[in-house]
Amino acid sequence: MSNIYGVDIGTSNFKMCNKEKGTILNEKNIIAIANKTELLAFGDEAYEMYEKAPENIEVTYPVKFGVIADIENMQTLLLSFFNKINEDKKAGGNTDFYIAVPTDITEVEKRAFYELVADSKIKAKNIYIVDKPVADAIGAGLDVTKSKGIMVVNIGAQTTEISVLSLGGIVISKSIKIGGDRLDENIISTVRKEYNLIIGNKTAEGLKKDLGSAVKSDEKFAPGFGRNVLSGLPVSVQISSDVIFSAITDPLHQIMDAVKMILERTPPELAADIIKDGIYVSGGTSNISNIEGFIKQETNLNVNVVENPSESVVRGLINVMNKPEFEKIAYVPEDKNYD
Repeated sequence: MSNIYGVDIGTSNFKMCNKEKGTILNEKNIIAIANKTELLAFGDEAYEMYEKAPENIEVTYPVKFGVIADIENMQTLLLSFFNKINEDKKAGGNTDFYIAVPTDITEVEKRAFYELVADSKIKAKNIYIVDKPVADAIGAGLDVTKSKGIMVVNIGAQTTEISVLSLGGIVISKSIKIGGDRLDENIISTVRKEYNLIIGNKTAEGLKKDLGSAVKSDEKFAPGFGRNVLSGLPVSVQISSDVIFSAITDPLHQIMDAVKMILERTPPELAADIIKDGIYVSGGTSNISNIEGFIKQETNLNVNVVENPSESVVRGLINVMNKPEFEKIAYVPEDKNYD
């Protein structure tokens, strides 16, 4: 049956896959609305307009800190992405959905993910929920059904979710509101202070990718385009990697403090497994240079950065849909006292 889809709705990116094709749609989770009602663009195309649009065009992210903040725009996006993944085939009946949902959120917030699909124009027959950290670990190629402790740290755009799993479930989990966006904000304020230069979010993100390193490394430079604070004129300045390092080091240490706190609360038998296998790190922000060495230095544990870390959750959903040993991991919300 080809009408089975997996969806991972992130703060920054929207990922969707189809069971039959196995292809992954991964685009920015952003929408551009003109004159308050008209859908102008969505996904990567809308992201091109971000911070560049005139007043009558609103370009927004409907998800904040991993939670759906604007249900109406999110439904428009869901339908748009659904139609895009199906190309010419419009939303058909008898469609099943597997949705990855963060664990450390309220029942009402979890319910919003379920209702997003249930109330949409896509005629969904069955909707299943999969806990995000569990899908994440499966996407990293781990067998979560065994009685073995697995630690997953997912560093996303606005949140970092730290979880210890065993026997297909979550033993302990914590989400903190620090992610890639916080690093970008720190880069913006540090660059302003050091260079009298006002830069936008996209420039900050670019500098993070080009120059950012979780551990101190040899100094290099990249151009930063922005506006001079004093003259008000647009300028380009050569930005040092040392300045970027000093900007991002504080939020990275805050993430590590949360990781250490979870390690301290992990039952000893599961901790023994984590010592053996190391920590698994995923999420788009784990692409930052030398993150592996930094976490190892902070925890004295081995670190495995998942391959293509921003898509590990949606890869996990593909496995949940395809492999019978994982079928119990997906549940219908009613089972979890939703009503």
